[in-house]
Amino acid sequence: MRPNLLNANLIAAAIAALFAADAAPAAEAPASPPLIALHCAHLIDTEAGKLLGESTIVIDGKRIKEVRSGHASVAGAQDIELKDVTCLPGLIDSHTHLTMQFSPSTYSDNFRLNIADYAIRSTVYARRTLMAGFTTVRNVADYANESIALRNAINAGTVSGPRIYTAGKAIGSTGGHADFSDGYRADLAGNPNAKDGIINSPEDAWKAVRQHYKDGADLIKIMPSGGVLDESSSADNAQMTIPEIQAIVAAAHDYGFTVAAHAHGAEAIRRAVIGGVDSIEHGTFMNDEDMKLMKDHGTWYVPTITAGKFVEEKAKQGGWYPPQVAAKAEKVGPIIQATAGKAYKAGVKIAFGTDAAVFPHGDNAREFVYMVQAGMPPMFTIQAATTHAAQLLKHEKDIGSIAAGKFADVIAVPGNPLDDISLMQKVEFVMKEGVVYKQEGNPVAAAAQAERTESRRDIDYGF
Repeated sequence: MRPNLLNANLIAAAIAALFAADAAPAAEAPASPPLIALHCAHLIDTEAGKLLGESTIVIDGKRIKEVRSGHASVAGAQDIELKDVTCLPGLIDSHTHLTMQFSPSTYSDNFRLNIADYAIRSTVYARRTLMAGFTTVRNVADYANESIALRNAINAGTVSGPRIYTAGKAIGSTGGHADFSDGYRADLAGNPNAKDGIINSPEDAWKAVRQHYKDGADLIKIMPSGGVLDESSSADNAQMTIPEIQAIVAAAHDYGFTVAAHAHGAEAIRRAVIGGVDSIEHGTFMNDEDMKLMKDHGTWYVPTITAGKFVEEKAKQGGWYPPQVAAKAEKVGPIIQATAGKAYKAGVKIAFGTDAAVFPHGDNAREFVYMVQAGMPPMFTIQAATTHAAQLLKHEKDIGSIAAGKFADVIAVPGNPLDDISLMQKVEFVMKEGVVYKQEGNPVAAAAQAERTESRRDIDYGF
């Protein structure tokens, strides 16, 4: 068909005008954000493991420009005085589920709530997590990739929340801890497959990982053992073979993913470590052989003590869990903290993680107290939630410490948390990427609007 020359000429003229507009200097370029000088009474250097005295953190936009000792005067900077507090890097929770939260109605909610309901609630949980001082989280499983949508909304500034690295759906075997249809009656259970994260062979494993890449996940989460809160009978039986795990790891590493493995039982932990996973989550029944293997392979351990304590408490109350779930909770709860203490003494690499969603979001910092009770020094627990967790996520160049070039993720707590680790639950100041979300213990109303500027982003978190 012959083109309409008039329309073609009009289009050509419009394109020429656009190029001319691009080439012309902007009439009013947006002003660069002003420098900020955070004046901290004390500062924890998580890389050196030291408590410093009065310090000034100079922030240019969303990144740290420099750190000066003392109360330094910075020309042209907006001063923020943080008196009688200790400043730390924004905290990292390596094990969360931001798109849900357990309650006595959780098991029936599965038949009443839509994915949209979970997605909307997740915005509330995300903000609570940020206000608790956690500026970064690793979200290790959801129902239908709704955490990917949450991550994207936070990155775009649509909602406020921590920086999210998400696994999307978990990967596991038929009837295993990742099988969402456990406990459903037959006509509702269906036959979940690799697209849903349910695999039964190495071939399925490759398809599931590639589907996660297509969906936009940041990492892979697998379930090689039973779990506490699913409606099956075992919390610790092995549910994936070594060849299946090796296939997942091979595929994941091809695509640049790390692999987190939910594993309570000793045999499942052994298989996961041999299979090459990057981290073991929970690790309740970890034995000496497992610990040696993890040290030999450089495998990280994320204890999640808070979740174990919480489910043990609720199982005793009654009304929260089905009978088989309550029985598992009462078995796992008393053990998980002692295991974490043994792993620390054995020299296993430990990153902070809580399993928030099993207990209420925003209470993540309870984990610090339990870790110290397990025998870990306060400074180690803080490093576990900063430098160690950043290494596990493979984003230590951007997060985990207060240093030049890193994201301006800074929090502050009253007093000295090295003397009283429970102070980590009393966060008074929260800044993420140079935006203040909480000051003097109160939310900052302007933070949400300030965050709605996509030009602030200079890193791709998964779009």
